[in-house]
Order: sequence, then structure tokens, then C-alpha cells
Amino acid sequence: MPKVEKHAPGSFCWVELATTDQNSAKQFYSTLFGWKPADFPIGPSEVYTMFQLGGGDAAAGYTMREEERKSAPPHWNLYIAVASADDAAKHAAELGGKVIAPPFDVMAFGRMAVIMDPTGAVFRVWEAKQTIGTTVGGEPGTVCWADLNTPDVPRARQFYSALFGWQIAPGEHDPSGYLHIKNGDQFIGGMPPDAGQLPPHWILYYQVTDCDTSTAKVKEMGGKVMMAPMTLENVGRFSVVADPQGAAFSLFQPMAG
Repeated sequence: MPKVEKHAPGSFCWVELATTDQNSAKQFYSTLFGWKPADFPIGPSEVYTMFQLGGGDAAAGYTMREEERKSAPPHWNLYIAVASADDAAKHAAELGGKVIAPPFDVMAFGRMAVIMDPTGAVFRVWEAKQTIGTTVGGEPGTVCWADLNTPDVPRARQFYSALFGWQIAPGEHDPSGYLHIKNGDQFIGGMPPDAGQLPPHWILYYQVTDCDTSTAKVKEMGGKVMMAPMTLENVGRFSVVADPQGAAFSLFQPMAG
């Protein structure tokens, strides 16, 4: 399994589940992706679950506190690597974003901030110290892509390009209006042209061996299929699902060969 040694600034470096039922989530994702959960105390009655795959860290999860439950349903958090969380938060505010949680240290692991972009989508920035974030990738059970669903694509495009130096542009010979996000020489995500009635948000894609089989497994385990598997020509097959607590994510099966 490919080991990740470092995350370049501007790359997606960590993913974290905010849930209302941590034990149920551990069982669900362990069955779906083969993750092995490891709990670490973060308070008198709270634990932070690291989801490990092939000996590396693939994701994490925690139980939402009461104040967080009032403002958001269960969801996946996306972290973006930066050289300085303080500089990134300051720059984000200057660009019209809102700093929801100012930069703070996470023990000796790193420094982070929670930011809302000018269109309303929330993300986190991570300045690595002892912990870089995910240490496995490119295999089934690892995050492989993320889409920003927003009603104001031009504003979001301007904000993220300025903040992270991303190149955000349509694909060649693609009339759909979908914009590809490129960080350095790596394509990492995209922006669909129409978010519909959904509130602004980032949605994560997890690589799977068989999209149809994994989608059916989600339903069998009490999750919800929000978009049935469909094929993207010359790309792969994907679906949109939610776990039993309601946290939404996508399953992606790359095109063979």
C-alpha cells in the first residue's frame, strides 16, 4: 500500500468524521472500507478514533458535542495542508472568508483553523508538526478526490485560487461546466457547475474496488443511497451515499487499466 510521507501545501491532507454515534460509525466504516479503529482519549469521557488501513492512518472520527450538533448534521471534515495556519487564516479573512475557529495547537501534532469560504462551505487548514495527516493513499479505502458544491462557483474559484494557489479550470473537451482543481501538478478535486438546493459543502470521494458492491453494502448496513452508481466516461464509476447517522460521501471506482 502506497505510503504518504508528506502533503504539499494546498493538498487535501486529512479527513475526519463528525458523528452522533461513534461506535456505530466505527462498525460501519470498518466493514465498508476495512479500516481498523484505534481510540485515543481526548477528555474524561471522549475518544478520538483513528481509522487505520495497512498500518497507516486513513481517516479519523469523533462524537459531535452539543453545540456542534445545533449548527450542523453529521458530516465529514476536510483538512487542507498549509505552511502556516496563522497566515492561511489571516489571508482567508482578507479574501472574504470567515474564520470560525482561530488558529490553535492540537497538542504537539499540528496547528489548525476552521474557515468558512465566502460562499458558505467550511473546511480546515492544517499546519503539520508531529502529524502530517493521512499516511496512506491511492488504494481502496482511502480518500481520492473532493468536490466543492457551491451556488457561487466564480466567487469560490477566486477565493481558493488566491488562498491556495490552485489552478481551477474546465477539463479539455468537457462541455459540462465542471471545473477541475489542480494543486501543483496534481489534480485533487473539482467544482460542479450546479449545486442544486444543497447548502454549500465539500464532499469526499473514497476509492473502492467495485462501486456497485460497496453502494449495496452501504444500504445493507443501514446507510442511504443518495445517488445510484453512474459511469463517468473514461473516468470511472461513482455513487453518493450517507452513513446511518447521515454523513454523506461518495464512492469512486477508477476506470480499469
